Amino acid sequence: MKVMIIVKSNPESEAGRMPTDKELAEMTSFNEELVKAGIMLDGAGLTASSKGARVRFDGKQRQVIDGPFSETKELIAGFWVLDVKSLAEALEWAKRIPFQEGEVEVRPYFELTDFVDASPETIARNEKLAKATEERKRA
Repeated sequence: MKVMIIVKSNPESEAGRMPTDKELAEMTSFNEELVKAGIMLDGAGLTASSKGARVRFDGKQRQVIDGPFSETKELIAGFWVLDVKSLAEALEWAKRIPFQEGEVEVRPYFELTDFVDASPETIARNEKLAKATEERKRA
């Protein structure tokens, strides 16, 4: 099962505060454990929302809204993507993140089998896309 661990923003991350060497070393050690366990598929920190934008959809209209965005508790500062056996395993790993404060959210990915109304053709197209994406990662 794939899960995403979502790191919530806080005023410091939104201000662009970079981690200290000690914090970065602790995070690197944690990431090395995830890789050694064979479960880390991806992970990254994200820049402050002031460097980003949102796209709002309203029918056929599209509106670009430049950051920053005010509600830091609703923003994402980083993430991990893990391939684990269960949500319980993902939560055990999440509890080991070397943060001193804050919050993370752990959310499972949808699997193609979750889409009960999907036609065999749509499933096949999505499987083809997933394979192409994996091949691109290896290139």
